[in-house]
Amino acid sequence: MPGLQSKTRPTLSRVRYRVLRMAFFLAIVTYLDRVCIAIATPFIMQDLGLTLVQMSTVFGAFTLAYSLFEVPSGWLGDVIGPRRVLTRIVLWWSAFTMLTGAAQGLRSLVAIRFLFGAGEAGAFPNAVRSFSQWFPARERGMANGVLFLGSRLGGAITAPIALVLIQRWGWRISFVVFGVFGIVWAVAWYRSYRDRPSEHADVDREELAWITQDEETPNRQRPTSKDEPTPWRALLTSPNLYAICAMYFTFGYGLYFYFTWLPTYLVRELRFSMVAGGFFSALPFLLAGAANITGGWSTDVLARTRGLRTARVVLGSTAFFVCGMLILASLVVPSAVAKALLLALALASADFALSACWAVCLDVAPRHAGVVTGFMNTFGNLGGLVGPIVVGVMVDRLGSWTLPLYVTAGVYVAGALAWLAIDPNRRIDGVT
Repeated sequence: MPGLQSKTRPTLSRVRYRVLRMAFFLAIVTYLDRVCIAIATPFIMQDLGLTLVQMSTVFGAFTLAYSLFEVPSGWLGDVIGPRRVLTRIVLWWSAFTMLTGAAQGLRSLVAIRFLFGAGEAGAFPNAVRSFSQWFPARERGMANGVLFLGSRLGGAITAPIALVLIQRWGWRISFVVFGVFGIVWAVAWYRSYRDRPSEHADVDREELAWITQDEETPNRQRPTSKDEPTPWRALLTSPNLYAICAMYFTFGYGLYFYFTWLPTYLVRELRFSMVAGGFFSALPFLLAGAANITGGWSTDVLARTRGLRTARVVLGSTAFFVCGMLILASLVVPSAVAKALLLALALASADFALSACWAVCLDVAPRHAGVVTGFMNTFGNLGGLVGPIVVGVMVDRLGSWTLPLYVTAGVYVAGALAWLAIDPNRRIDGVT
């Protein structure tokens, strides 16, 4: 029957799912390279003679560079497309992942990690930018969920893999091994991906109609910022953008505790063995991966049935608030196992909103998704820069992990409030 193509799923090509698989593996590789340093931290500190504060500086070097280069890399994705930009990004960060193993002291390690962060910046904005071209609005929440499932799976499998590599060959070789995965991905991405579905030989007319169903003329490829200038004034004067950035700052602040200090906290403070510590370091990412899928599905369903405010704002604010409460609860319970479990559930709660975080950027500026997600992720990583430094300094000065975790819980509650200031129905680029 006429008109069914825009209402039912196509029955032939599924090329957009190949794009999603590549994005999924991108996220895994991203977090393999990023989280391995957290597992190697005790060995690096011992080998190079670094203090907690000095190691915080190393963590901060990555997140500072990552933050500074997010918007430029996201903008490049809008202008020249994710195919070329992501290839450059992954090759760059893979090279500096390998070079991490060559560090001889604090200065060289800080420099390498800064350049690593500069290279990796823009990976997720460009992946999400590809979704704005390859998925209709009704599938973007789930697509983001799959993407961030990959990131959490990467975080989960890094701990056991890194521990095996470190115990067998040392921490330096482990970084070389992790860097190889990125090179393989970059080659496969450049060969298989196209910036526009209409340019891909395997996309049939039915799938193209499905992908472009949100446009007024569904058989024509949607316009992108390649065809129009970036509305910088509208973006930089939008309260919506600042609310999104403030919300994601709080997310990054808490998230980077899990990337950086959680293994050390589990082993040194909670007295877990290296094996148990490795398990409880991986558990938050496993639970968060499941939360990303369910959260992505939930935000899509709520968007169709209850509207965007419920799907994004109510879901996001509730998830952040529950996360903060779970962190507070971990400080009250006496059992080390209960503390570790509550911290794992806290990350899962925050990640339940992660698809909504990225989908709201597509809601408010779909034609400039690279720039908007770049801004958001810049502030998320500024939070990731501040968080580990605050934790490291507090633990070093106070000799206690309690106050830093109270602060982290409070930051997540502030994020729940920031969510309430976001209006997903108001377009940042001035289009209604």
